[in-house]
Amino acid sequence: MPLLKDIWRVGVVRAPIETLLAPDALETQEIVWLPQEGALRFLADPFGLWRGGRLHVFVEAYDYRDRKGVIEVVILDAALRVVERRQVLEEPWHLSYPFIIEADGETWMLPEAHKSGRLTLYRAAAFPDRWEAVQTIDLDVVPIDATPVFHDGLWWLFYTPATTKAAKVGALHAAFAERLTGPWTPHPGNPVRLDPSSSRPGGTPVAVDGALVLPVQDCRRTYGGAIRALRIHVLSPERFEATADEPIRPPESFAPYVKGLHTLASAGGVTLIDAKRQHVSPATLALDIRRRLEKARGARQAKV
Repeated sequence: MPLLKDIWRVGVVRAPIETLLAPDALETQEIVWLPQEGALRFLADPFGLWRGGRLHVFVEAYDYRDRKGVIEVVILDAALRVVERRQVLEEPWHLSYPFIIEADGETWMLPEAHKSGRLTLYRAAAFPDRWEAVQTIDLDVVPIDATPVFHDGLWWLFYTPATTKAAKVGALHAAFAERLTGPWTPHPGNPVRLDPSSSRPGGTPVAVDGALVLPVQDCRRTYGGAIRALRIHVLSPERFEATADEPIRPPESFAPYVKGLHTLASAGGVTLIDAKRQHVSPATLALDIRRRLEKARGARQAKV
């Protein structure tokens, strides 16, 4: 268990995602930060959309004391002031990366849930509070951070496999379908990219000059150390070709949240991000010691 704990903070950039793809673009932008959480807690993985003049930001809410993420919505007014916040989805397993999609007259959520052993598509039964599971998406592997987009007449899904530690951050897979609900066909070239600097999805894809750009995480130094724009030059059911831009890192003005950046998500004319700091304290040390003791006690009992 790492001694240093990653603590993330969500921000809203007053600029569209297309203007933020250059390495130094965040240095000159106005950012409205959501309030910091209490000790050993954070919000991360923001995705959002506007409804009724309000920005609904869906996030992973995580507490190191129980190590199970749930999905919350933080609602901001037109001036980006927080007006409401509440939990909207909890399962017996960890949830994160609540990707939000509007399609076919419905609002959908595709949260990260690889601990469940599957990928589940949810539909808003009553936005933004009630979500119903409607479809299990079958792929070649159990996916992590599945990221959908409709492009050139097909739905595409990008993800990494929940297999090895290296594959989780360094093996990009793709799949395609005629409908969001599937059936989905894994790309014959999977993994279509092998590179820990630019494979794990990290936000909403966007079309730039007719080409698809996928935000991906640079995990070479640390998990979620930076975002890179993966520019996809060829995307078809037979072929995939892409190149990655230079890393987009948190500027010094984000201090102390300068240790990572792992989401770049479009929400109308604004963009959602999260940046991290790394934290150690007597509380984190006590938590680690307690867990090690519990693990050792469990191992002894299993031998009896």
